[in-house]
Amino acid sequence: MESRVESELVRKCRTGESRFFEPLVRAYEAEAIRIARALLGDLDAARDAAQEAFVKAYRALATFDDSRRFRPWFLQILRNHCRDMARHRKVVRNIEVPAGGLGGRYENAASFDRTADQREARDILWKGLSVIEDAHREVLVMKELEGLSYAEIAAQLAIPEGTVASRLYHARRALRDALVDMGVEYP
Repeated sequence: MESRVESELVRKCRTGESRFFEPLVRAYEAEAIRIARALLGDLDAARDAAQEAFVKAYRALATFDDSRRFRPWFLQILRNHCRDMARHRKVVRNIEVPAGGLGGRYENAASFDRTADQREARDILWKGLSVIEDAHREVLVMKELEGLSYAEIAAQLAIPEGTVASRLYHARRALRDALVDMGVEYP
């Protein structure tokens, strides 16, 4: 969604016209559920998290900085809510593999087992993701699943790009170690 359209919708919501929040929800709902599912590992919990994050965003519109885009601001609210859910509800990490897989670098790095089909490789990958730290999984999901650049990740997490690079390095090592611990041969 274009920045000026987002800004206009937010402006109208702030004047009490709540019906203008619906286009924002429609624009970002599928992405929110995908991200929450990757972070929480459960589709039902992801749907709940997305819904709650939209409610929190709507209630916080008065504090929204008009110089920012809505999407990164909202996704930060979503990620924070997912962290809270995982911490307080102790969400069970039973990662469900999306039909499209993870995409990106790891999808093609299939030295897992040359005879394994692509689905099995994705399942193994997601099981590996389920055992690494939340912060590592989050940055990997942002980079590999959502395809965000270092700059976009840095902006969304409010950290320097160098920190993004460092976190990705450590996250990839943690994932590799998790896969090796599972008996997967990794290059």
